[in-house]
Order: sequence, then C-alpha cells, then structure tokens
Amino acid sequence: MNKIKAVILAAAVSIMFVSCGGVSNKTIIRHQKMEEGVDNPTSIEELKDAIKKYQERVADVQLAQSQIGIWYKILGTRYLDNKMYGEALKTFQEALTYYPDNQNLYYYVGVCAGYMSHAALDYNASGTNEVKYNYLKLAEEAYLRAIAIEDRYVRALYGLGVLYVFELDEPEKAIPHLEKALSIDTKNLDTMFVLARAYYSSYEFDKAVAMYDKIIETTKSEDTKKTAEENKKIVLDASY
Repeated sequence: MNKIKAVILAAAVSIMFVSCGGVSNKTIIRHQKMEEGVDNPTSIEELKDAIKKYQERVADVQLAQSQIGIWYKILGTRYLDNKMYGEALKTFQEALTYYPDNQNLYYYVGVCAGYMSHAALDYNASGTNEVKYNYLKLAEEAYLRAIAIEDRYVRALYGLGVLYVFELDEPEKAIPHLEKALSIDTKNLDTMFVLARAYYSSYEFDKAVAMYDKIIETTKSEDTKKTAEENKKIVLDASY
C-alpha cells in the first residue's frame, strides 16, 4: 500500500511541475530519481539496487492499473443491475481501456447498447432512427468481438442471435450463431425458441417445426410446451 501511495505521489509531483510550465523532462526524471533514492548508480551493487527499485515501481503501477480495471467492471455491473444502461455502457468502455481482450466486457457493452437502442428516441423529430441504429450496430460489433475472443461464449452467441432476429431483422445471420450456441448448451430452451423463430423468418419451415418439436420433447413446463405447440401450428399453416 505504501508503495502504491509513493507511486501516486511521484505522479502528482510530476504533474505539478509540468503544470507550472517550462519544466523539462530531465527535471521530472531527476525528481523521480530523488524520490526513489536513485541518482547515478555506478557500482554493481548500486546498479542492482536501482534496477530493483524501478522494477518495483513498474510492478506497483501495473497492479494499480489492474485493480482500476476490475473496479470499473464491478461498477459497470452495479449500474447494469440498477438498469442504468447509459452509465453502465460508459463504465464498461472505461474498463476496456485496461482489459481490451476481455470477452465479458464486450458482452456487457453489447447488452447495454441493445438496451440503449430502445431509449434512443428521435428527440429532434428528424424522421430518422439513426441513433437507435448506431446503438444496434455497436451491440453487434461488441458481440462479434466477444465471440472472436472466445468462440464458445454462449451468452454472446445468444445475444447476437436475438439482435439479428428481433432488432436488425437479419434472421439468416442469426442462424449459425444460435446453432453453435445450442451445440454447446444443448438443452437451452431460450436458444431453441429464438433459433426456431430465425428458421421461420428465413422460410426454413421444416427446421422451425423440428425445433419446436425438440422444445416440446425437452421441456417439463406445460406452459412452455403449449407455447411451442402454438408456434408450431403457425409455422405449419404458413408452409402450406
């Protein structure tokens, strides 16, 4: 803890000298060396000691940055739990500056962007839905990035499928992602329903019927079974 405080103090001192104007990088470096107790090491022991101190400085900075990224992620989930989707979206974007290859953060960005698209009203009465569309495309990009990092990420595969089927009206694009999600989580009824809808919207009626049959065979809920049977009848009527 003391080391982290020392790093923060050194950074604050550096900023103070810069803000005063006309202070060179050499001056800043000199003050940092004074703070570390390292000036011009020459002997073997002095050089070893200087290396050790600077390695500790780097480790402290890395630890602090890592913790900040984690806290941003936790804060984002708190906002998400409270349905503060705009604040959550901004917070997850901040977290990504610390963890740019974290698939969970991209998934959360996708979720938040999807919710924000529902709140993107045409306040200027321009007759366009550009803001809403931009949020939807952000959600698509975020889900795709999450899948690129972890190709078996079921939640992202499912979220992308829902986006294509119900928001972007591109059911054909949803099918391969939902099929993959179902191949991983084979009894996920939510995925089955969305995939059946994607098949139906893509005029693949036989596959839609087969998927509703699978739901009927899998579920133990009478309400779910009834819904699947009703949807199956709609598909059969449309196929004639």
